[in-house]
Amino acid sequence: MSRLVTIIGGSGFVGRYIARRMAKQGWRVRVAVRRPNEAAFVRPYGAVGQVEPVLCNIRDDASVSSVIKGADAVVNCVGILAEKSRNTFDSVQSEGAARVARLAAVEGVDHLVQISAIGADTEAESDYARTKGEGEAAVLEHFPSAVILRPSIIFGAEDQFFNRFGGMAMFSPVVPLVGAETRFQPVYVDDVAEAAVKGVLGEAAPGIYELGGPETATFRGLMEKMLGMIHRKRVMIGLPFFAARIMAGGLDLLQFLSFGIFRNTMLTRDQVRNLAVDNVVAEDAKGFDDLGIKPVAMEAILPDYLWRFRPSGQYDAIKQSAGNLRT
Repeated sequence: MSRLVTIIGGSGFVGRYIARRMAKQGWRVRVAVRRPNEAAFVRPYGAVGQVEPVLCNIRDDASVSSVIKGADAVVNCVGILAEKSRNTFDSVQSEGAARVARLAAVEGVDHLVQISAIGADTEAESDYARTKGEGEAAVLEHFPSAVILRPSIIFGAEDQFFNRFGGMAMFSPVVPLVGAETRFQPVYVDDVAEAAVKGVLGEAAPGIYELGGPETATFRGLMEKMLGMIHRKRVMIGLPFFAARIMAGGLDLLQFLSFGIFRNTMLTRDQVRNLAVDNVVAEDAKGFDDLGIKPVAMEAILPDYLWRFRPSGQYDAIKQSAGNLRT
């Protein structure tokens, strides 16, 4: 355990899977997060003292420099879906990524992996996608040998996509969809983690990789698949983008007028702009094939954690089987 990797945002959805894999590789793992007391669950990923949560604020040079110092590799997993207080898209995804790359180069880090997103583009209308693109550009400027990973929407036990809509389907007879015909290529979180590990180990050539699963589907198609897995029938309503913009604008305004007391976690105007663009791997992009990874299909993973949204939860299949015995 002589080599050290710093994973910034290592207790998050993707970061925890990378941390677990790096611990299995025998590396010491420094999990850099804003609230290390809430990241104690990462410690058992390795031997005693192998995985350690530490304090880091990606908006501060001294804080980032302190967690990078002495590291052989750095992975930046930090990203946000909605702005909150000083954690804006610009400060976290653009300036934060630039800060990590610049300081990693100063500290002489061997390998840098940046977790970005499909659709990252400095000219994008969405602030989320624009700042992801700016972050990528800054990373390549300061650390040209970096590996940049652009996953499509990520699924896994802790995801905020299928879990969110599964929870909605438990109580609502209607599932509203913004961008019902927008295409996605969902990718399993542990496949993204495996790609990141290859970047840390130097097994991936520098550059940008777009990561998508083996299946491409529309938003509506993904919801139909989810509803089938949780054994529920719901009415899906595709909201026109103009209506979604009005709704999101009202929710954003309410958050502003309440001085943040009400936080808009439902739908923001920036998310509406993002949902208008397909989220699939480009034909000419490097991807899993170039990394020697075979991505896992949704059918192999989703039932393992979506069962809790079924009418009888873990007993639903038993009840259905018993029903077939009735005469």
